[in-house]
Amino acid sequence: MSVREQIADLQKELPEGVNLVAVSKMHPASDIEEAYAAGQRVFGESRPQELCAKYEALPKDIEWHMIGHLQTNKVRSIVPFVSMIQSVDSAHLLAYIDKEAARIDRVVDVLLEIFVAQEETKHGWEEEELLTYLREGSWRSFEHVRFRGVMGIASLTENQMQIRSEFVRLRSLFDRLRGEFFGVDFDTVSMGMTSDWKLAVECGSNMVRIGSLIFGARNYGASSLPDMK
Repeated sequence: MSVREQIADLQKELPEGVNLVAVSKMHPASDIEEAYAAGQRVFGESRPQELCAKYEALPKDIEWHMIGHLQTNKVRSIVPFVSMIQSVDSAHLLAYIDKEAARIDRVVDVLLEIFVAQEETKHGWEEEELLTYLREGSWRSFEHVRFRGVMGIASLTENQMQIRSEFVRLRSLFDRLRGEFFGVDFDTVSMGMTSDWKLAVECGSNMVRIGSLIFGARNYGASSLPDMK
């Protein structure tokens, strides 16, 4: 099926209140334009250079989400336009985002990335580490980040019970953080991708990040940066 048809089918399947982030990393701008023509406005990228190039080349009403591991030296390049940074995985990164957003007098929405998978290659806060940080309270002085929720990636496994347990754990932590620290503006649970989004929604996700189901397999040997000539 075409990108347009996949977007339409997904929108029919997604329950009301579940938002779709079309993961366009390593896909060309032409694919994003096709999804845009089908009504999709929220796209996720994992590399700042690619994100910046696509922002410059594509319509300005697109909401760009940074979903990949973010180094502090790349924050300044995306803070002026990014709609949400989903991959905030440390106190150091959080403080740096606040600092860079303050520099341009902008408030940036962020999600706290939580480590729930049984894979060392994944990033994110350990639960107790995050709770200790939040109880310490220095984050309350940040005026240029808005805490919107949590994000997590389940283990890459065929074991559905394991995936479910990781999603349930993430949703449970979200509820705890919302009640103890953040309140009603803390409203987003971003979990679930192409292979497991339906299970994620069952477990309480209200934002799914779907790429290959929409755009097909990524071509890792080709450049996905827009032709800027």
